[in-house]
Amino acid sequence: MTMRIGIIGGTGWLGAALVRGLLERPLAAPAEIVVLNRSGPRPDAFPRPVIWARDADDLVARSEVVVVSVRPEDWPALRLRAEGRLLLSFMAGVPLDLLGRSGARCVRAMPNAAAEIGASYTPWVADQAVTEADRRTVTTILSAIGSSDPVETEAQIDLMTAVSGSGPAYPALMAAAILEFLRAEGVPETVARRSAEAVVCGAAPLLAGRIETAPDLVGTFRSYAGTTAAGLAAAERAGFGDALRAALVAATGKAREMTEAQRRSARQGGD
Repeated sequence: MTMRIGIIGGTGWLGAALVRGLLERPLAAPAEIVVLNRSGPRPDAFPRPVIWARDADDLVARSEVVVVSVRPEDWPALRLRAEGRLLLSFMAGVPLDLLGRSGARCVRAMPNAAAEIGASYTPWVADQAVTEADRRTVTTILSAIGSSDPVETEAQIDLMTAVSGSGPAYPALMAAAILEFLRAEGVPETVARRSAEAVVCGAAPLLAGRIETAPDLVGTFRSYAGTTAAGLAAAERAGFGDALRAALVAATGKAREMTEAQRRSARQGGD
């Protein structure tokens, strides 16, 4: 890929992961990566020197693709003008119609924290101005941080924000609960940590590439009618599935609330 990619928020969690992935794959040369952040140039931020922009206008002028990886509440203050560019947003809750006021061809993508290790799954949705060539470019750029798929609507992006966008959050919540239980029972710290890791991380590859078999695997454990079956039954009685569904509904609702807040802000500001 031979085009300049500008990354606003390039030293944040997702932005920095993208820069590193582009350099390491390698999908872009250092001279093809333009970075802007709030704290100013940091020559030691990446393994190879990149171009540092003075401001958003400078970044746009130097770039063909503009990636926006800032907090959604920081979007209005950017007042980005990016006519003729492809804009790739990593912001939750900033809809395509507001992104489109920049004059760019716009894509919303939702990476997760696994971008840091090149393992993010990133769903994305494009506006009508995005071309087939643009779509290939988006897929290539996102391959720097993992895998990706297009979805059909922004409503689906809200759902993906709640699910795949959560990254390791729910497994981490489960791991924390297991650790708390084992520590309370007096299990040595090293053993507790290894046990929790074995459950959350070590056994996960059993479902990799065949996640649709998860109900069958649960059924297999139930059929043994042993200790795990007893635990699964207790978890279900305690509302494990209902709790997770409630979490996903709440997260999806929050994504939609953020979108409405952005629209209200735009109306009030006359932007």
